[in-house]
Amino acid sequence: MCQLNRAASPPPPPPPPPSIAAAAPRRSKPASPAPMKRPARPLFSILLLALLAVALTCRTALLRRGGGVSGGGGVGGGGVVGGPFELEGAAQSVMRGAPLPDLNSSMLRYAEIDASEEWLKKETEQLLEGDLASSGRFRTYGTWRRFNHHDPKARNSRGMPATLRSPMFYRYWLDFRRNLRDWARSKRFQPDVMDDLVRLVKHPLDRHAGLPASDRRYASCAVVGNSGILLQSGHGELIDSHEAVIRLNNARIENFGRDVGSKTTISFVNSNILHFCARREGCFCHPYGPSVPMAMYICQPAHFLDYIMCNASHKAPLIVTDPRFDVLCARIVKSYSLRRFVAETGRPLEAWDAAHDAANFHYSSGMQAVMLAAGICDRVSLFGFGKSAAAKHHYYTNQKSELGLHHYEAEYDLYRDLAQQPRAIPFVSAKFRFPPVAIYR
Repeated sequence: MCQLNRAASPPPPPPPPPSIAAAAPRRSKPASPAPMKRPARPLFSILLLALLAVALTCRTALLRRGGGVSGGGGVGGGGVVGGPFELEGAAQSVMRGAPLPDLNSSMLRYAEIDASEEWLKKETEQLLEGDLASSGRFRTYGTWRRFNHHDPKARNSRGMPATLRSPMFYRYWLDFRRNLRDWARSKRFQPDVMDDLVRLVKHPLDRHAGLPASDRRYASCAVVGNSGILLQSGHGELIDSHEAVIRLNNARIENFGRDVGSKTTISFVNSNILHFCARREGCFCHPYGPSVPMAMYICQPAHFLDYIMCNASHKAPLIVTDPRFDVLCARIVKSYSLRRFVAETGRPLEAWDAAHDAANFHYSSGMQAVMLAAGICDRVSLFGFGKSAAAKHHYYTNQKSELGLHHYEAEYDLYRDLAQQPRAIPFVSAKFRFPPVAIYR
C-alpha cells in the first residue's frame, strides 16, 4: 500500500515593509499596513491535484508488477492485500454479500460432517472387491474397445460370440486397485496439509521442467476462473506476467487471449473432465499443449481407472490432489455455506442438508485451485471469480445457469477473507502463513 504523507501547510507571508511615514522622527501614530488576502483556494487545489497524481502513479506501478497491490501482511504474511484495492473493478459489487454471522462451535462441528462419506466407502469397497463389469453404472469402462478383443471363433458356454478381455485391462486393473486403496486410506482430516503442497505438487513440476525439486514457492500465481465477467476485461497481459498461471477445467483460451491470456503452468480439472478425455484415442486432454502438467481432484472412486490409463500416455505430470487436502477444502467450503445459509434464511443448521443436497454438495474446481495456489505461491491473483446479471456463467460458452452442487456465494465469502482477513479461515493450521491475495474482475 502506498502511504502518502500530508504536505506541510505553506508558511505565512512575510510582513510588509515599514512605511516611510513610520520611519520619520515624528511620533505620530504609525499607519497600519494594508491586510493581505491569502490565496488559500489555489493552494488547496494544487495540493489536491498533487495527491491524486501520486496516488495514481503508485497504483499503476504496483499493478504493472502483476500481483495487485500488496499491503500490511507482506509476502506470506496473510495480511490485507491492497487496502481498498483488494477487489479490483466491478468485482467489488460482484462479490459483495450479506454480512455473515460469526463462526461458532456448532457450525464448525456441523461443517465436519461429510454426508457423502458412507456412500464413498461403500463405492470404494465394491470397486476393490468386485470388477467394473459387475455393476451397470461401471459397465462402460469394461466395454471400451481398447480393453476388448473380438475373436470371431470365440464362443461362450451358450455358443454366443464372446468378447475377450485385453491383457492391458488386467494391468490397469491392478494399478487401479492399488491407487484406489492408498487414496481411501489417506482420506482424513489433517489441518497442516497446506504446508505439504509444495512437496506434493510443485516438486513434481520442478522435476518435469528439468529443475531440482525446490521448496521455493512460485513468486506470483494467477488463478484464472471461468466466469463471463472476464470478457472485455483486458487482463490477458497481466495474467501472463505472473510466474505461474493456473487454469480450470480445460477452459478455452483461443480467441480470448486479450481477456484471459495464453500462458498455462498448471491445468486444474475435476476427474469428470478426465473421464471424458479417457474415451479419446491416446487419452488426449491437452488444450494447452501436451507438455502442460495437470492436477485434478477425484469426484468418483471409479475415475481412478481414467487416471491410470491417461497417466500412462501423458508426457507431463498428472497429479491427483491429496485426499487430506480434499477433506480440508470440503470442510472450509461447508463452513462458509452454513454461515451464508443462516444469514440469508435464519433457519437452523439442520435445514441446510435439504437446501443444498448435502450428499452431492461439493466445492468447485476453482475453490480448490485457489487453495492450491495459496499453498505453493508467494503472491496470488484471482481473475474471473464472481458474477453479474449480464454475464454468462462461463466466458467461453453460452451457459447462464450454475451447477446446484456448488455454493458460489459462499466461496466468494472465502475469497474475500483470503484477501482481507485470512486468519478467519477455519480448519487451517494456525502455523500456516497465507500469502497476499488480490482479486480482479
